[in-house]
Amino acid sequence: MDMTSRRTFLKLAAMIAPATSFGSLAAWGITSDTDPGKATIPVRAWRTSDKARCEPIDVPTWRSGASAGSGARSGAIQLHPEQPCQELLGFGAALTDASCYLLQQMPAPARGALLKECFGADGLRMSIARTTIGSSDYSRDPYTYDDTAQPDPDLTHFSIEHDRQYILPVLRETQQVNPEVFYFSSPWSPPAWMKAGDSLLGGSMRSRYFAPYAEYFVKFLQGYAADGVHIRAVTIQNEIDTDQGGRMPQCMWGQEYEIQFVKEFLGPVLQKNSLDTKIWILDHNYNLWGRVADEFEDPGLSKYVDGVAWHGYYGSPAAMTRVHNMFPLKNAYWTEGGSDVTAPDYTTDWAKWSSTFAGILTNCARCIVSWNLVLDEHGKPNIGPFSCGGLLTLHSQTHQLTRSGMYWALAHYSKFMQRGAQVFATTGDLPEIDHIAVQNPDGSRVLVLTNRSQEQSHDRHVQCVLQDKTLELQLPANTITTLIL
Repeated sequence: MDMTSRRTFLKLAAMIAPATSFGSLAAWGITSDTDPGKATIPVRAWRTSDKARCEPIDVPTWRSGASAGSGARSGAIQLHPEQPCQELLGFGAALTDASCYLLQQMPAPARGALLKECFGADGLRMSIARTTIGSSDYSRDPYTYDDTAQPDPDLTHFSIEHDRQYILPVLRETQQVNPEVFYFSSPWSPPAWMKAGDSLLGGSMRSRYFAPYAEYFVKFLQGYAADGVHIRAVTIQNEIDTDQGGRMPQCMWGQEYEIQFVKEFLGPVLQKNSLDTKIWILDHNYNLWGRVADEFEDPGLSKYVDGVAWHGYYGSPAAMTRVHNMFPLKNAYWTEGGSDVTAPDYTTDWAKWSSTFAGILTNCARCIVSWNLVLDEHGKPNIGPFSCGGLLTLHSQTHQLTRSGMYWALAHYSKFMQRGAQVFATTGDLPEIDHIAVQNPDGSRVLVLTNRSQEQSHDRHVQCVLQDKTLELQLPANTITTLIL
């Protein structure tokens, strides 16, 4: 991307300064029928396409009454702000060992600029980040906070010293950029001595170590807090239903083990230590929704669990709605997804990701969190078998930054949708068009439209309808369009 486009992107915040609360109709750039002479508030829009990245565009204004025409109701996107859904927590990425290491190797001014680009008010405004409890597959080396040759149930060797070198400094610097960042953390493996197989690579949890493992979580949370980082939620285990063939730090947990650990050990010990950290279960794919439903049937587990961490690699996002309908007081959080750095469309698959994000948000999720924030051009540091790319790529030789297609898709959501925004219903089944809308706490409303077609001839004429008002747009193929209405 050339520097002119880059400067245009970083100046967007000045163009979307905090909006005033416009009221129900004026918030959409339209006036009340009782005051036809009052000037309308213009619709503002930004688009990513083959020629531009999240750049402002001109769009028409609303039409009202008879001028909208009866045809506006046929095949249109209908907006229903009177039908509110879930409240958003935010958008973000994972600050893994690998990402923090690369960030800490950057010169301080460059690192600061990158964190401001991602988390700052003049950038993507990301407000949530995932961290790891010990190593993941995206680490320089496998480790936990109590690596001993013999079992250490009293945790006498527990230490977070490893993370003080570059992880905690990056997390604190990120907090300086955005003091409201919400950190949640996931383990890939307990200490090897707690597992069948006595290895960090694969294997399964031994139930006799549930009590010390619960204390392990407490020591982690207290240690991070003492170093200035508040972890707001934890999951029991990353991808709880697989050991990844013993190829990386990972651990299997049976369903009954997760239930017992939460209700008899982790939940009570967090409460005993007056820790406000939330517990999220599963941290795995949609196709395991039946396991989630079974676990929530246990009142002992349910009393301690705030919600479910979902991954999008297998199954359908409709699973999140299915679980929400059964347990409406439990929250859904989308905590991992990423692109293959070797894929030919790694830098251009923004429409695919925006379509994915729309499906996630229309199925009750309160957040969208990408996998690694930054990796090198080979998807490293990486001690695992997968070739995921970072949201951004930092070239190991040239130090050039490349922004992925997922990055540009996320920009269309995170820059405009505020924490506390209310998703509301939109309807309309248009071929290859995805749509999602929210109302922000400041009263502004945001609509994201995606034309996911890759055929250049597949431009779409789209009508958006609110009550008796109609807005008509052209959506070129392979584009994302965000409107503040």
